[in-house]
Amino acid sequence: MATRQLLPEDWESVRSIYVEGLTTGDATFETEAPSWEKWDESHLGVPRLVAVSSTGGVVGWAALSPVSSRAVYGGVAEVSVYVTDAFRGKGIGKALLKQLIAASEQKGFWTLQASVFPESIASLTVHKICGFREVGTRQRIGSINGIWRDTLLLERLSEIVGND
Repeated sequence: MATRQLLPEDWESVRSIYVEGLTTGDATFETEAPSWEKWDESHLGVPRLVAVSSTGGVVGWAALSPVSSRAVYGGVAEVSVYVTDAFRGKGIGKALLKQLIAASEQKGFWTLQASVFPESIASLTVHKICGFREVGTRQRIGSINGIWRDTLLLERLSEIVGND
């Protein structure tokens, strides 16, 4: 499985994978996929990664979003990792997350966060394998389809950046 930088031409595949996540009900509070312009605006320019199958199709993606516009949080970002249904359970999410972590440290990020539904066991497992720890439960943080949901807040502190 190869990975590379996500390009605008990948959007339809990235969007399709995101829609698969939406349909699970356990990936995001969003109920519809955004336009490329909105997605592009809400995610940091780099790193943005895609996993590509041996046939060249995009089968997963990972990107960072800022957590705040305040300068003090400039090195803190939120992680998004999505893998298409047919390729889940094959280590692609873990590979993408590990590469996203390495790339984020090269860009000077010292803390990565993830907000994960407690029912999303695979996501929790992958994040913990990659060095994230659970820092708390955000109870009734948002409503989706009329149901209030909790999320677990996970974070990973860099061992390279922010230790001075």
